[in-house]
Amino acid sequence: MTFLATRWRQIILVTALLFASWPIAVAQERRRDFYAPAPAKSIHAIPAEFGMVVAQEKLGAQIGADILRQGGNAVDAAVATGFAMAVSYPRAGNIGGGGFMVIHSAERNEDVAIDYRETAPAATTPDIFLGTDGKPDTDKSRNSALGIGVPGTVAGLALALEKYGSGHFTLAQIIKPAIDLAHDGVVVADDTADTLPDLYRRTARWPNSAKTFSHVDGSPLHDGDRLIQSDLAATLSAIAEQGPRGFYEGPVAEKLVKSVRDAGGIMTLDDLKSYQAVIRAPVRGSYRGYGIVSMPLPSSGGTVLIESLNILEGFPLGDIKQGSASSLHLMIEAMKRAYADRSRYLGDPAFVNAPTNILLAKDYAAKQRASIDLARATPWMDMIAAKPPREGSNTTHYSIVDSRGNAVSNTYTLNFPYGVGLVADGTGVLLNNELDDFTAAPGASNAFGLVGFEANLPGPGKRPLSSMSPTIVLKDGKPVLVTGTPGGSRIISAVLQIVVDVLDYKMDVAAAVAAPRVHHQWMPDVVRVEHGFTEDVLDELKAKGHQVVEPLGQTSANSIAVTPNGLLGAPDPRTRGSEAAGQ
Repeated sequence: MTFLATRWRQIILVTALLFASWPIAVAQERRRDFYAPAPAKSIHAIPAEFGMVVAQEKLGAQIGADILRQGGNAVDAAVATGFAMAVSYPRAGNIGGGGFMVIHSAERNEDVAIDYRETAPAATTPDIFLGTDGKPDTDKSRNSALGIGVPGTVAGLALALEKYGSGHFTLAQIIKPAIDLAHDGVVVADDTADTLPDLYRRTARWPNSAKTFSHVDGSPLHDGDRLIQSDLAATLSAIAEQGPRGFYEGPVAEKLVKSVRDAGGIMTLDDLKSYQAVIRAPVRGSYRGYGIVSMPLPSSGGTVLIESLNILEGFPLGDIKQGSASSLHLMIEAMKRAYADRSRYLGDPAFVNAPTNILLAKDYAAKQRASIDLARATPWMDMIAAKPPREGSNTTHYSIVDSRGNAVSNTYTLNFPYGVGLVADGTGVLLNNELDDFTAAPGASNAFGLVGFEANLPGPGKRPLSSMSPTIVLKDGKPVLVTGTPGGSRIISAVLQIVVDVLDYKMDVAAAVAAPRVHHQWMPDVVRVEHGFTEDVLDELKAKGHQVVEPLGQTSANSIAVTPNGLLGAPDPRTRGSEAAGQ
């Protein structure tokens, strides 16, 4: 069968899935879909001189900033924030999920990436998420215990502290604020208050989950109530006392496995015990004299971001009005080409030999750029016919810079808000449904509408492809921008627009974070937009052949700019309760 014939067969298989699955992801994050950006002049960054933590939840940000005040470095603060948000921001903060951390160590003159992505249990098969009819069964990957990956957060945060922390704090000292929060309780407020009702409906089938987030009479917690998580405090205490072994082995591990298997999952004690976080070399690129440092595979984020920037570098964006149809058209076309490559070639590097060197090359970007029509949108089918290169939802993000010049960009996730919704009995740990990020079948899409092929099929021990894009921008080897965001497939496009707005359009970081965003991911062939663009701009995009659709779906790009006059923190106004905590 020819390449094109195979692709058409796959297209027929998934066309309905594409348009059915996107609304699922949008519905998962519908609360902030209709964010209307304030005028740029009314948006102001938060200044700090010696250190800054910008996070999606204020308690986590404040705990990280307090570590900086006590003499900790950016990694110490990042680990403390990560554990704290497992308590204070259960929608996405976690120890039952996984993620990625990019570190710029000024003291070591080194950039590293820590991969603590979840892995598939050893019993996983390529057809695990297919129904009896051989077609993808989304209920299996999104709503059942089969979608739970082996959690990586505890291993990843502990590894970061051990290898790149200041040495002034033990793991127990770093975790203590989180233990106190879990034991004493946190007041339900802001984004958590907004999203807990949805969690309550989602977790009705998991009695322990409903109990964790309910009053004694069974009614759900609301704004102003206190959320006490005694089981989670005990689990965090076990980690504080024993290190990662307190989570991946012993009583906590046994409780995790029992809960997963009782719910129909396949995770084993060996799966937990064998989990390893991985230190990787970050992907690197350059854009208009700046260095781009981002996450490598199994995150597609860095590769797709840099490929998009390489394409855009050949256009004089600074001479085109920011937010105009002409500027947006170029970004949309760059996204479309890079996301198409994501779908076709990228996956876990332990299983797939992806042609990343080609995708990141400037000459490949020049060929992609040459195919862009300045006046018309390129149909998505033309991306299928392009010659392949040859080798020769829910998530949260925080950014940290310390007084020494170290920087951390960290994105971690449970996938859907509150993951699969299952709190493992006796542990307080909310578990992920991250294995939905695999491709159930060649050409099928995940909950965010992202299409994948053979490179991202499920497999034992495999890490599903991600879009998380923790990114640090350097000038002369020093950080000038630390950014990233949650948002599923929208992550890469959001980071791209912030980088372009700051570097090309010289926008204040807070204005860049608050500016309305667009998104295109190759398939489905639609441009998702936020409120805030004028009707003239949208009409001009439509005249160029773009199908424009609202809403975009949530992102929350909590970012830091490093300037000659100090640090500027930009908490994303799309999330109620996000905060920049500095000193």
